[in-house]
Amino acid sequence: MIFVKPYRLQIIGTIIIGIFKFGIPLLIPLLLKYVVDDIINGAMSPDDKVTKLMTVMGIMLFIFIVLRPPIEYYRQYYAQWVGTKILYDIRDQLYTHIQKLSLKYYANTRAGEIISRVINDVEQTKTFVITGLMNLWLDIITIFIVLGFMFSMDVPLTIVSILLFPFYGFSVKFFYARLRKLTRDRSQALAEVQGFLHERVQGIPVIRSFAIEDEEQKKFNQTNSNFLSKALDHTSWNAKTFAVVNTITDVAPLLVIGYAGLKVIQGDLTVGTMVAFIAFIDRLYNPLRRLVNSSTTMTQALASMDRVFEFVDEKYDIKDKKDAIDCSNIEGNVTFDHISFKYNDDDQEVLRDIHLHVTKGETIALVGMSGGGKSSLVSLIPRFYDVTSGRILIDGIDIRNFKSRSLRDKIGMVLQDPFLFSESIKANILIGKPDATEEEVIAAAVAANAHEFIMQLPKGYDTEVGERGVKLSGGQKQRIAIARVFLKNPPLLVLDEATSALDLESEHVIQIALEKLAQNRTTFIVAHRLSTITHANRIVMIEHGKIIEVGSHEELMKKKGHYFELFQVQQLE
Repeated sequence: MIFVKPYRLQIIGTIIIGIFKFGIPLLIPLLLKYVVDDIINGAMSPDDKVTKLMTVMGIMLFIFIVLRPPIEYYRQYYAQWVGTKILYDIRDQLYTHIQKLSLKYYANTRAGEIISRVINDVEQTKTFVITGLMNLWLDIITIFIVLGFMFSMDVPLTIVSILLFPFYGFSVKFFYARLRKLTRDRSQALAEVQGFLHERVQGIPVIRSFAIEDEEQKKFNQTNSNFLSKALDHTSWNAKTFAVVNTITDVAPLLVIGYAGLKVIQGDLTVGTMVAFIAFIDRLYNPLRRLVNSSTTMTQALASMDRVFEFVDEKYDIKDKKDAIDCSNIEGNVTFDHISFKYNDDDQEVLRDIHLHVTKGETIALVGMSGGGKSSLVSLIPRFYDVTSGRILIDGIDIRNFKSRSLRDKIGMVLQDPFLFSESIKANILIGKPDATEEEVIAAAVAANAHEFIMQLPKGYDTEVGERGVKLSGGQKQRIAIARVFLKNPPLLVLDEATSALDLESEHVIQIALEKLAQNRTTFIVAHRLSTITHANRIVMIEHGKIIEVGSHEELMKKKGHYFELFQVQQLE
């Protein structure tokens, strides 16, 4: 396991410390044998017996009071330390993985399910490390040490002690094969509950506004009932497992007690050896019982690890070529060279044979009816998706030859619904340039017409905006989104319905900021309201994934085609 390998020395060290930790209590049965056979039944005077008893008890108290506590401490500390470090590494890699997954994956997967894998399933991995890689081996080593002591005292009695071992092994194999599948089913059902809750918590305003609490409760009950069913199946099988396995481990000591008692009566065994053997049986079957618990825990951990590695193995749709170059010092000439695109192999094409050349500094407005392919087209520029056929060129270079992160670094995007993190306004603006100075942040906010309203907030730039910017109005959120693009200062700009959800007053303020932002940049504007894009150098009308008209506002109005008709309808409205 790649996550365990860096800590193999610490794991081995923890196991060695653990051998001493589990080994010291094994002195108790030997002490019992010595006290009964050599002291109590020994041929000595009472005073000598007391002296020997005090001496041996002093040694044992030193071992258990002075030596064992630090051994116990370091064994627990290092076991938890290794487990926690491995969890940190796994979550760290998963977060890196999450950031590389395609938007297509997120379109098909609920956020709550991803969170469940990163939190719940990864937590079970710690159990695998501590239980599987440490405790499991310690229990097995303890069993072998105990058997060594027992064989040295009486071979036939030891054989009777392990008569039921094969039944124990068979029952574990039989029960735990199905338990792993039931655990996976249970984890998936829990992830579905978490996914449902995550989505509904975000949608509480919609639920309240439509007064559909009762319907949503029914839907949650269905999801929760599915988890309950899976959990009860898992619990039932787990209970059967414990019932059978614990019966075996409970019967074994009875056989030993009966056979040892018979041998003592016949004079073939000392009372001290019998007492020691019964004590050793407890030391032998306690690890076995722990192994039963470990098997259950390990089965659950392995099922969760299956889900973690299934997630890790999720392929990236957008990959950099081995010889990909940095996208630096670009002019901003963009060419859509006969591109077509569809989201999935079995879907219909949403863009068909789009050919368009955009020169440096041009403002291109993409208009048309909803679902025509405008947003799909601009999402191809930063390689959120790759074209199905054709190619997109920036300054004559296919964008697939660039490293995707360096390409996106040269593109600023302002979307219809800007996403703000639940941090301060300053932190949200700094997304555009994380190492920017405070003066640069303020300058960006001023350019975006946001500084004035920010300074009126209780803590100014340090005001927390709440989840998804819930404490701000739509216009305020949009201006912060524009400010971070000003701070980023990219040569390419994409405005996707940036003002369509705003009132006229906010739209006017933001329109001024956007026009300022678009100066000297190659800009793509996706818009529904045609009145907001009449200033564009060229307007491209897209219907059903194809370009049907191209020209300036004046040219298209003179042509009196589709754009003219749509503009007239909007003016009448």
